[in-house]
Amino acid sequence: MKFLFDNGPQVDPLGPDNMLALVNGPLTGSEATMSGRLAFVTKSPLTGTIVDSHMGGWSAARLRWAGFDALRHIDLLMPARRLYRGWLPSCRLADVEAEVLGLTRPAGEIEGAEILSLGNALELIKDLGDATVVSEQYGLGVFQGTHAIGHTRMATESDVDIRSAHPYWAFPYNDVAIVHNGQITNYWTMRRVMERRGHRFLSDCDSELLAVYTADNLAGGVSLEESMRRSIGEIDGVFTYLVATRDQLGMAKDSMAAKPMVLYESEDLIALASEEVSIRAILPQEIDTTDPYDAEVRVWQV
Repeated sequence: MKFLFDNGPQVDPLGPDNMLALVNGPLTGSEATMSGRLAFVTKSPLTGTIVDSHMGGWSAARLRWAGFDALRHIDLLMPARRLYRGWLPSCRLADVEAEVLGLTRPAGEIEGAEILSLGNALELIKDLGDATVVSEQYGLGVFQGTHAIGHTRMATESDVDIRSAHPYWAFPYNDVAIVHNGQITNYWTMRRVMERRGHRFLSDCDSELLAVYTADNLAGGVSLEESMRRSIGEIDGVFTYLVATRDQLGMAKDSMAAKPMVLYESEDLIALASEEVSIRAILPQEIDTTDPYDAEVRVWQV
């Protein structure tokens, strides 16, 4: 309603600038009684005042769980082409038709829509296709930051879709991302443990477990380094994975060390890759690399 109060006096109710806002309350999605209401708010053509209508059901809660406080449709006379993000500034959603029926499902289940990330410090890019094309499509060449992780994968344990692409994050934990090479053999057992703790999984890819597992530990006050050390004993399989948080970068290898990892470390640069040729492609000078040992964990502070 704040949007309408700010812009209402000069807006023609039947004009293209009139807004239809779908808004939930501050407790929507929680266990609070009578909190699951969704309000439809606009400027009335009849009275010129702000009017609203309410509905119950799961729509409001699922809108909140998808990461939105509100959706607004600016143009009432033309088909909506974009879901406008609410007050969670880093929520990103692909362009989709703004259909009311779509709000009854989590955004990750709406055809053509994918939640890439929620957070303030990390930017997650997930897509399909040639790495060079994806990089140009999202302008990765002009990104600026202190640390980054990336992954080009062959889908062996999941479907070929954006939801199963790396990096992974843990809905709705902010600012954690992982890339993973390997296979987790107790994935379903560990997934059920995480789901009983209230975590949601957005794919059936075993790599996502590492993101959820890490987020669960960080939310409980465990340090990133300790979380990664615990993973070696609690997660079965062969794996090497990297974790990026707001201000840390970490790597871990399982006790069999079957999956490769090459490390280059200098006073001002850390570079890790599955193959040394990838590091040498960006560092033309002669360098010395190392291969981290089995069950090794390293964490760097940004």
